[in-house]
Amino acid sequence: MTQARISIISGSPGTGKTTVARILAENSIYEKAAHIELDDFWEYIRKGYILPWENGSGNQNETVIESVALSAEKFCQSGYEVFVAGTIGPWFIEPWLKIAQKGADVRYIVLRPNEETTVSRITERTNKDCFPLNADVVKDIWHSFADLGIYEPNVIDTTSQTIEESAALIEKMINENSFRIV
Repeated sequence: MTQARISIISGSPGTGKTTVARILAENSIYEKAAHIELDDFWEYIRKGYILPWENGSGNQNETVIESVALSAEKFCQSGYEVFVAGTIGPWFIEPWLKIAQKGADVRYIVLRPNEETTVSRITERTNKDCFPLNADVVKDIWHSFADLGIYEPNVIDTTSQTIEESAALIEKMINENSFRIV
């Protein structure tokens, strides 16, 4: 078996990241696989929490992203294929690049259904207490993923796909060596 890998499943809220990452972990070709949910890490903060999209959240957000990256790296080093689900834009890619530069196989996949579909999906689900999302917040976050520069080839348009179709396509493309960040 080749070295384990880390696949980041990203995008704005409402794109299906968590469900896709869970499916991918359960279907992993590796003997061991882990699904790390970025949102869980926000809930670890008990004092001083700032909504991640609010002014003043920068240091908190960097700490959370770096903590998730370190956790993913440790799982990977222990032979787990890791699927990280979270809103991780290119502005948070540096910790992942460092892991890849150490020799880990790191993939970056962005789920991006159209804006209307994304907003519709988010309004149909129950929000977590640490993420009181509304349509305006989701639209702002969706627009932050609208043009990803060098990572645009890492985007999957899931507008007309079921979650199962998205997961199958991503699994196929990962196994064909797509989405590497270095």
